[in-house]
Amino acid sequence: MIKRIPSVLLLAAVIACPVYADKDSDDRQEKAAQKLQHEITVTANRIETSVKETASSVSIITREELEKLQKRTVYEALKEVVGLNTIQNGPTGSSASASIRGANSEHTKVLMDGVEMNDPISPSRSFNLGHLLIENIERIEIIRGPQSTLYGSDAMGGVINIITRQGQGKPRFNLSTQGGSFNTLTENASISGGIESFSYSMGISHYRTDGFSAAGDQYEGNHEKDGYKNLSIYGKAGLSLQKNISLNFSFRTCKTNSDIDSFGGPYGDDPNHIENNRSLILNSNFRALFLQNRWETKVSLAYIDYSRTYDNPSDELHPFSSDNSLYKSSLVKLDWQNNFYTHDTNTITAGLEFTHEQGESEYHSLGIWGPFDNIFPLQTARRIGAYIQDRINVSGRFFSTFGARLDNHSKAGIAFTFRLAPAFFFAKTGTKLKATLGTGFKAPSLYQLYAPGTIWGPIGNQKLNAEKSYAWDAGIEQNLFSNHLTLGLTVFSNRFKNLIDFDYLHGYLNIGKASTQGLEFICKATPGENLLLSAAYTRMEARDIGTDANLLRRPKNKFSAQVSFNFQEKSDMTITVLYVGKREDNFFSGFTSSRVSMDSYTLLNATAACDVLRHTRVFIRFDNILNKRYEVIKGYGAPGFSIYGGFKLDF
Repeated sequence: MIKRIPSVLLLAAVIACPVYADKDSDDRQEKAAQKLQHEITVTANRIETSVKETASSVSIITREELEKLQKRTVYEALKEVVGLNTIQNGPTGSSASASIRGANSEHTKVLMDGVEMNDPISPSRSFNLGHLLIENIERIEIIRGPQSTLYGSDAMGGVINIITRQGQGKPRFNLSTQGGSFNTLTENASISGGIESFSYSMGISHYRTDGFSAAGDQYEGNHEKDGYKNLSIYGKAGLSLQKNISLNFSFRTCKTNSDIDSFGGPYGDDPNHIENNRSLILNSNFRALFLQNRWETKVSLAYIDYSRTYDNPSDELHPFSSDNSLYKSSLVKLDWQNNFYTHDTNTITAGLEFTHEQGESEYHSLGIWGPFDNIFPLQTARRIGAYIQDRINVSGRFFSTFGARLDNHSKAGIAFTFRLAPAFFFAKTGTKLKATLGTGFKAPSLYQLYAPGTIWGPIGNQKLNAEKSYAWDAGIEQNLFSNHLTLGLTVFSNRFKNLIDFDYLHGYLNIGKASTQGLEFICKATPGENLLLSAAYTRMEARDIGTDANLLRRPKNKFSAQVSFNFQEKSDMTITVLYVGKREDNFFSGFTSSRVSMDSYTLLNATAACDVLRHTRVFIRFDNILNKRYEVIKGYGAPGFSIYGGFKLDF
């Protein structure tokens, strides 16, 4: 179990450090940097690129927005992003995922500072967003559409890149705490800063909540609350060895404890089913410039380690059964990237990637029929990829990228992908026309390849091929009234083949085909210096080509809107609306399941914050103000009206 860290100890740690009063100057510099960064994406082309100069569909969530909306997890921050569908099976800490443009959640590649975080031992090699707190996160970039040309396997639907904070300037000390509904408490302490050749940022976060029943309490037999605890420690440091040579190192470790239920729906409660997670992420990066800064080379080495355990002893509801399990995985990745600034009009990016992953698991149960054991022995897989891309900029009016990639997976073999992305910008009218065409692939997971069979039949299949996708999009962006109004419309189409599905007679097979198509509309307006309006709408059709049925949990319509007020830079208020339309899901009852239609829902949220002292900011957050009863996944609970408040000290 994770012990609670008293706020008094965190406060004492901050007070014991020296305090610098020159905060306003640093704040102005930081806000100016944030505004500049908002116009830059590092994910679309693996190098800093103006959003105006890319044809990719990009959404950026800045640190300023995260703090303004008082989001606590990355999952919460992604809920309103256009083109994304987010799901979570219960309260904070439950399994959570995001899918892009109707693709499966495992087709979303999740990165942190460019390092892939998808779990090698999860059945489909997806990533659980439910444990990632937003502390130390500078920005989140979401690139929609296949990105395998630059990022390899798993990026068939798109990429979510979480970029952590880099310290700068005089030492800054932050202490924040937040509490509220469901007996929730969050505590965070951090320090950051830097000198001419060295920068640093580090901190610790603690989160706990009593939660609510993961198996929805609107169903009979579900009354037990499912709590959650999270302890995260993180850090990042940079060192400039010479004018053109630098080293960077970052780490993040997380330990969580979650109460979970057996299933969603009636009598899904389980009073003593516990999930424990441990994760460690290490990343080192070497960067150098040669040939009069025309050749930039980057070498990164990353290591990720995951461990999950489940313990479910017998209880009053399940007096004759118990089970426990362990899942362990790790990944080592070496990435060598080179950027050649050959001409003002051309930048060539080329590189090599090597990934080695391994995983193992064991499951033990005891029931009325006796003991049962299922052992997944240690298995490994390797991927080697080579990529090249040319980024073109002609007179600030025509922009294009063309890239290709070749990957070799130790079991699935060779995969070739490409991507073409041109854009035209007409400065006189503020109009950008853009389009992309590309392919993606996903190698089979360790579980899909090697899972041992049972008395009921085979599971793993070492003859599986990679899943593949073909996609295009086209759109227009229009700036009006001296950039005070921005409108954007993009239509997209994706086609997936060789999807890996489970067949009860033959195990995993490449038998699935699917298609998604739709449109995305965005609107941003700043009618006044202190007023920001934004709206986003996604319309999507997602179908299984084999059965012509709608893909599960994909709403046809999703709409979000936000109104933000800023009062003399001392206080602000934000109101958000999220509408999620009807979608289909499977509802399990006993040993059978049936397809059901889930109702649409609308959530109204609000936040407010105010500077009460020179170094102190207080805030309050209201979620689901209308107390809407809804389900994200059929049978599982979702929070009703809730309120949170807290303060932040910044020296």
